[in-house]
Amino acid sequence: TVDLKYDDVSYATVHQSAFLRCGMMPVQPIKELWWFKIGASEERVYYYDPTSVDAALMKRARRSSRDNTSLEIHPTQLSDEGEYKCRIVVWDNTGNSTEPSVPISKEARMMLKVNVPPEKVEITHLTSGRNLSLRCKSEGAKPPADILWTKTSPDGVETEIPDLSKTREIEPAGELYDTAEQIFYQLEENEMIAKISCVVRHHNTNTTIYKNITFVSPAIQNALKVTIQRFAEPVLYSSIENQDGQDNKAGLVKISADPGFKVPYNTSVTLKAAAPGVFPEPRYLWWVGDQTGIAGRELRIDNLEEDKSYYVLAENPLGRVVLEVPVHITTSDYSQWNDSSRDGDVNEGDTTEGLDTGAIIGIV
Repeated sequence: TVDLKYDDVSYATVHQSAFLRCGMMPVQPIKELWWFKIGASEERVYYYDPTSVDAALMKRARRSSRDNTSLEIHPTQLSDEGEYKCRIVVWDNTGNSTEPSVPISKEARMMLKVNVPPEKVEITHLTSGRNLSLRCKSEGAKPPADILWTKTSPDGVETEIPDLSKTREIEPAGELYDTAEQIFYQLEENEMIAKISCVVRHHNTNTTIYKNITFVSPAIQNALKVTIQRFAEPVLYSSIENQDGQDNKAGLVKISADPGFKVPYNTSVTLKAAAPGVFPEPRYLWWVGDQTGIAGRELRIDNLEEDKSYYVLAENPLGRVVLEVPVHITTSDYSQWNDSSRDGDVNEGDTTEGLDTGAIIGIV
C-alpha cells in the first residue's frame, strides 16, 4: 500500500518560490507523475515518465529536488493561487516478487495561497496647534496589512502610541487590499520635536515598512540659521526603513547637471536637486546674481555663454543649507567631465570633479 504525504494548504510569497508537497510512503518506483491545476477544467502543469518524458507544461514549474515528486513554482505569480492535484502512478507487486507488477494510482488535492507584501505606503497629516490628525495608507497587500503607530523621543526611545481614537478601513483593490488607519494625537506642551512613525507590518510575508513624519515646535523653527556650505558631511536626522530592515541615509542633498557641470559654449544645462530619504521633503529655491529666485527641484539654463555660479536653498523644518553650484565653459574635449551626477566628498584641487552634494543642517 502506498500513501501520499501532502499539505492541505501551502503558502508562498509572490515573486518567490512555491512548494507543493506530494511525497510517497513508502517510496516506490514511479510509473507516471502528473500535476494539475484545478479550475473550470484540469490544467496540466507537469508530467513525468521516468522512461522517456520529464516535461514542465507550465514554464515556471519543476519537480522538487527534495523528494522528486513534489512541485516547485518559481517565480510565483498571484495567478498561481488555487487548487492543485497530484497524481502518482507506481508499480506494485504487493510484496510477491514472482507476480508481475501492477500500476497503482494515488491522488491528493491541495490549495496554494499566494501572499503579496504592501507595494506602497503613504502618510498624510493635518495639524491645529498641538492637535494632530494623521492618516497612513498601505496599498496592494494580500492579506491586508496591519498598521501601528509609534513615537520616537529626541533621545531615540521609540514607544507605541496607545490604541486611542483610531479608525481603520480595509478596502479591496482587485485581488489585493488597501488598509488605511487614522489617529488623533495631541503633543505634550513640553515637546519641542516629535517623530511619529506609521509602522506597516505584513506578517504573512515577513515585511515591515516605516513611514516617518517629524513635527517641530515653531520656537525651534524661528531659531534656524541659514548656513552657506560648499562642501558638507551628511547629517543624519531622519530615515525611512526599507523592507530589508536597513536604513537609507538621509540628510544628503545631491546636485546633478545634465549634460554636465563643464559644457561647451552656448550649451543648455539643467541643474537638479534631490535629497533622497530626507523627511520632511525639502523645498528648493534657485537663483543667480540678483535675479529673482526660481522655486522647484530643477533649474533650466539656456545657452550658457560664460562661467557662472548658481545657488540653491534647500529648506525643511529641521534646517536649511545654501549650496554654490559652479558651471563652467570649456572649449576643449570635455568627455572626461561627463559624469553628470556624483556622490561623496569633493577634492577642491581636482579640476575634473564638480560640486554635487551638500547637507541639510539639523538642529536637534
